[in-house]
Amino acid sequence: MDTTERASSVEAFLRDCPARQLLGVLADKWVLLVLGTLRAAEGPVRFNELRRRLDGITQKMLTKTLRDLERDGLVRRAVYPTVPPRVEYSITPLGADLGGISAQMGAWVVRHHDEIAAARAEFDAALAVEPTPLPRPGRAH
Repeated sequence: MDTTERASSVEAFLRDCPARQLLGVLADKWVLLVLGTLRAAEGPVRFNELRRRLDGITQKMLTKTLRDLERDGLVRRAVYPTVPPRVEYSITPLGADLGGISAQMGAWVVRHHDEIAAARAEFDAALAVEPTPLPRPGRAH
């Protein structure tokens, strides 16, 4: 990594850096799950179908997530003039490109899920044990 690349990497962590702001959006679990769902779909998906596929997401959170993704050019929203209006969402080429990265993250999670679960169990078990006070220096036991 040369000096320019290193400086660029450091700047990405600054508060006002656009890259940091975008990373904040992309690090959201619902963003990754919405993109994955749209990427796996055979075509456009309606709002309620997305909500059914994304177990646990609220209507408010799905609306916010879709708006953020549309704003960033990762999702396309199509509104059809019917009564009631029909709205469909699809992934853009940019979103599909990002989907490859999120698919790799998903594969990593599947590969290492058991290791993470074991580490969590070990950590939680250690917290449940009462700490043993250390002997004071110079005192006999």
